[in-house]
Amino acid sequence: MSLPTLPTGVERRLFDGDERLATRGASVYGEPTDGEWRVWDARRSKLGAMLEHGMETGLSGGETVLYLGAAAGTTVSHVADFSGPTYAVEFAARPTRDLLTVAEDRQNLFALLKDARKPETYAHIVEPVDVIVQDVATRGQAHVARANRPFLRDDGRLLAAVKARSEDVTADPESVFEQFSSQLDGYEILETQRLEPFHDDHLAVVARPDRDH
Repeated sequence: MSLPTLPTGVERRLFDGDERLATRGASVYGEPTDGEWRVWDARRSKLGAMLEHGMETGLSGGETVLYLGAAAGTTVSHVADFSGPTYAVEFAARPTRDLLTVAEDRQNLFALLKDARKPETYAHIVEPVDVIVQDVATRGQAHVARANRPFLRDDGRLLAAVKARSEDVTADPESVFEQFSSQLDGYEILETQRLEPFHDDHLAVVARPDRDH
């Protein structure tokens, strides 16, 4: 059984004898490079881990993307390498400073110092998008996905990395994941996958807008 096709602009390339995911763009954090290509480390990226697990993300390359929880820009820099306009939302000021530096090398990457729980604060900036990538370390992760649903085109995709420990550090992760899925109103879940061994206690979710809502 073959893995799903990678998005245009993402390849598996050899680095020191190991086949790794890679995108073509300016280096961000000293990752291994091969000419214009740089390693996309799945251990530092939930979306990279989703691709390594062969999930059907629906990404083909060139999409307009809303990235929630961009932090210092590790993953969103790779996303911007193969996507169209990429809106990167980050709540904390310190990582946003690093994110702004990443965006200097990528004209299609727009850093926004905003709270993903309050999409009304950036609704005047963000256009309709093909993909929402969600990687937020906060309680109420299903609420974040629901609140940002209006940005997503009817044929778009939500690619969410659910962090069990961010919801409830004492709860069983499987219970947290079940709760997230049950609260994902407005979406139809297409696929789920635990992200071990790359990330502990994380569930990747691929969903699309539920056209009945």
